[in-house]
Amino acid sequence: MQRSPVSALRRARTGVVATFALVGVVNGIVAARLPGLAAKLGLDTGDVGLVILSWGIAATATMQCMRWIVAAVGNRLLLRVGTPLVTVAVGLIALSSSFPLLLAAAAGFGVASGIAEAMMNAQGSLVERRAERPLMNGFHAGWSAGAVAGGLLAVLLAALDVSYTASVLGVTGIAFPLALAVGRTHLDEPAEEEEAADRRKLPAVVYLIGAVSFLALLLEGLVADWSGLLLARDLNTTQAVAAIAYPVYELATFSGRLFGDRLRMRYGSRSVLTAAGTTSALGVLLVVTAPSAVGAIAGFALTGLAVCIVVPLCMSLAGSVAPGHSDAAIAQVSAIGYAGLLVGPVLIGFVAEATTLRTGIATGIAVALLITAASRRMPHGRPAAGTSGSAAAAAPVRDAAEL
Repeated sequence: MQRSPVSALRRARTGVVATFALVGVVNGIVAARLPGLAAKLGLDTGDVGLVILSWGIAATATMQCMRWIVAAVGNRLLLRVGTPLVTVAVGLIALSSSFPLLLAAAAGFGVASGIAEAMMNAQGSLVERRAERPLMNGFHAGWSAGAVAGGLLAVLLAALDVSYTASVLGVTGIAFPLALAVGRTHLDEPAEEEEAADRRKLPAVVYLIGAVSFLALLLEGLVADWSGLLLARDLNTTQAVAAIAYPVYELATFSGRLFGDRLRMRYGSRSVLTAAGTTSALGVLLVVTAPSAVGAIAGFALTGLAVCIVVPLCMSLAGSVAPGHSDAAIAQVSAIGYAGLLVGPVLIGFVAEATTLRTGIATGIAVALLITAASRRMPHGRPAAGTSGSAAAAAPVRDAAEL
């Protein structure tokens, strides 16, 4: 029996949230237990930076390739493959017994993440356009909720002295079958047709959106990859206390994303981005001047509350500024944006090696202020109406989006 447009959209929306949440859980436990991985293999700050570099190069290159691959096969198939691969790849990280094997596993995790991250945004944009209202911050709130759950689980496991390897493998064993199941909920739509001559001709605004996404993800990577090490090494906390910074940050991002779509509809994209950049700068300033773990964690939380709405807003705009090429535009913005996760943490790692970790993290203040400056040139776009289906079908689809 074929589902109605209303029920199919409702199911797809739930599936997108679940996909974001599942990927968030996996990333949450990996990020929160990064100090445990460093302790397991005896990694110094520079080694951690190289691991992040290996992951980032693979993820960014994969996302760039997605721009053309998705035009041929569509985002649904790629997402149904990519999400389970993320859970498998993180298990390989846990099993790595040497630094070279860890670098290879991190690269594999980057490839899987590149597929899943780009395509779940493309799927979310498809649902958003069908619903004809901003939904992307809500989808990313699912990622934050998952990351909070994964991070808190990491705190519990660290407090119970469960090894890094056992912690991550346990999450992998649960997440893999769930990833297979959630793939059945995604919308199936014919791949976007793109002439070979047009493949390099996305609108210039797509690259501006990608640049803002780059800056925001640089800040997000700063917290994800260095918050625990700052607390453990500079502020001399236990691993359990160090692990709590990431879930607190993600709890703040979850809270911000719950209101992000409403703020965008009320104040517009530019105003929201301006406020997000300025507040993020204040959050990083609080982190680097904090004399205690409590102050640093509060600074990470303020940063997360503000910067969290930038990337979802960029993905939403990317899906609306290139009609007929939405998947390709989102893949391109993802590739540019996620390069921030590549450049940022590595840059901070090298600065930290030369000076201090606090100094490296302080570079995030300038990055946040660049978001504020760039916001003045961003479009005011909103999700475009879906192109498929009759006008009679469109009205109940819009109603379903309210559920």
